[in-house]
Amino acid sequence: MDGIICIDKPQDMTSFSCCAVMRRLLGEKKVGHAGTLDPMATGVLPLLTGKATRALELLPCHDKRYQATMRFGYVSDTQDVWGRVEPTGAFLPAQEAVEEALSHFRGEIAQTPPMMSALKRDGVRLYELARQGVEVEREARAVTIYSLRLLAYDPQKGELSLDCACSKGTYIRTLCADLGERLGCGGVMTALRRTEAAGYPLERCITLDEARRLAEAGSLFDRVMPVESAFSDYPEIRVSPAQAVRFGNGGGLALERLNSRLSVWPDGRAEGTVRVKAPDGRFLGLGRPEGGELKILRLF
Repeated sequence: MDGIICIDKPQDMTSFSCCAVMRRLLGEKKVGHAGTLDPMATGVLPLLTGKATRALELLPCHDKRYQATMRFGYVSDTQDVWGRVEPTGAFLPAQEAVEEALSHFRGEIAQTPPMMSALKRDGVRLYELARQGVEVEREARAVTIYSLRLLAYDPQKGELSLDCACSKGTYIRTLCADLGERLGCGGVMTALRRTEAAGYPLERCITLDEARRLAEAGSLFDRVMPVESAFSDYPEIRVSPAQAVRFGNGGGLALERLNSRLSVWPDGRAEGTVRVKAPDGRFLGLGRPEGGELKILRLF
């Protein structure tokens, strides 16, 4: 079974474990995920199965969206409540102060990755070093916060809910900790739910329990989306029957012979990735113009 199925990952389960469950349910050896979710986080986990795993490195959308809750007045060695949490004793901020502080975290910002992350230093994961009590210097990286909205705030408890759309590589727990630091009271993340990943929203997901029920009923495959759905933002180009055979056999297509190229590249400049489809609408793969030909980027 080749395609994409989106799982609403439960809490206290690794992304790898989700893949293992779906391998059994789908009867498919190859299942990979598009963007790791920490065990304590829930939400959108796109899984690519079979030949669709070839698309992992080519996915055009790496942006994410999250809903997070946090609490002011505390700090943690992991920046969330799953680490060693200590109260700061500081006054809790008013909502106006929170709103003002949030404005400093929109757009492109510099963020220092946490020690509890999968980044490597000299071949060793940072979280492995952290578990040994070792802390190393990390360089701040540029990430982009496209939107950051306050959903709810309880000034008596210092509890805050946020909606955040961000670029790849953004750490939400670090965002919470940095927000608390800016307000001078400290802050820790208490829950995290991913609501969009790889262009797929939460509404396209099923839970693992639903996946098990569908598998028992023999209808789980109905929830597997075609791999082409991950590339819907790319323009489509239809080729002739002979061109479809040539492309499928690994041959490039002369751009001057592609009748539909003018609708794909209206300004006459052939550039960028396109979805190549047979006359009957069958998705063949991805192509990219190069040297007067439409070269194969990846066949599916």
